[in-house]
Amino acid sequence: MPQNLPEDPTIRSLVQAARRAQMSRRAMILGTAGTIGAASAVSLTACAPSRDSITWDNWSLYIDEDDAGDYPTLLGFEDESGLRVNYRVEVDDNNTYYAKVKDQLALGQDIGADVVCLTDWMVARLIRQEYVQKFDKAAMPNATGNLTPSLLQPDWDPGRTHSLPWQGGFAGICWNKEKLPNGLKNIEDLWDPSLKGRVGVLSEMRDTIGLIMLSQGIDISGDFSAADFAKANDVFREQVESGQIRNIKGNSYIEDLTNEDTLAAIVWSGDVTTLNAEAGDKWEFMIPETGGTLWNDNFVAPVGSKKLEDVQKLIDYYYDPAVAAEVAAWVNYITPVVGAKEEAEKIDPELADNQLIFPNEETLAQVKVFRGLTAEEEEDFGGQFQNVLLGV
Repeated sequence: MPQNLPEDPTIRSLVQAARRAQMSRRAMILGTAGTIGAASAVSLTACAPSRDSITWDNWSLYIDEDDAGDYPTLLGFEDESGLRVNYRVEVDDNNTYYAKVKDQLALGQDIGADVVCLTDWMVARLIRQEYVQKFDKAAMPNATGNLTPSLLQPDWDPGRTHSLPWQGGFAGICWNKEKLPNGLKNIEDLWDPSLKGRVGVLSEMRDTIGLIMLSQGIDISGDFSAADFAKANDVFREQVESGQIRNIKGNSYIEDLTNEDTLAAIVWSGDVTTLNAEAGDKWEFMIPETGGTLWNDNFVAPVGSKKLEDVQKLIDYYYDPAVAAEVAAWVNYITPVVGAKEEAEKIDPELADNQLIFPNEETLAQVKVFRGLTAEEEEDFGGQFQNVLLGV
């Protein structure tokens, strides 16, 4: 189904067109930015000892990457700025990353990363706890001028003084097309007895429980109750304890799909397109008929870093529409950068119609943002979810 046919009420098979174009886009990009990046790498090696460096922690499959394992846009930034970037795939999910660094953050110490990308709700917590630094927006003209207006005033960071979006996306369901040729439509399809022990779900509470709540008719963006949450969590517990759900993971769920430990899963949208491009056209993603979740991951600078000025240069570079479009062509997540769609059309006109990157109103009508929780709710709901994970 072409990406520009949003009249399908389920937005089924959103990734098909992106998947067909992925490899040709890579070839096109490598013919330009990749060549520049390779030249940059040679020059960087020669002058590496004299360069300052910054460390960036991020999720897997979340930046443009060439066949040599290099990151073309990062090489471009290094060449342009004179800085070196140590890019680390360190984030598997928000909670495990936070658990690793919270004690150092509480003491104002360096956590070993100068910039990290985490999800809205976790960033809200870090800002509330004063664990991240305030940006000098005057030093970031691209970010100031090119941020999508709808993302400018989150209630947890009005004016984006302490955070800036990196990418956004959907949580939905995917399946192995070879093993499940009839496909899936809703969360309940994951509980089919034929899939017992072959289902994966995300360790991100707001996505896994959010999708279950949506399947039960609950508006997760509205004023749902503790009883509504508990009802969905009971379904989650039942499927875990019965053995229907095999694995509960963060980004490492990709490995389970690849080795076929799981045949169907709750997943993040862009990962499936990248997985198909890397490992064969075997998986299909869709937003369930009952709805999916929408989220953003955001740049923040931890309090202990002494490299804020350099971090701001990095972030501002990625708010250049041409750079944002290049990243989007690879990761297939929603870019927050105004002007990126026009630049994407120059790479591949079909790319600009990809609903996973540039969703229209009809696509967005199929998803909800999990509402902000009070501190008491976060402790209560998070505790219920963790008890299932721990088998308590």
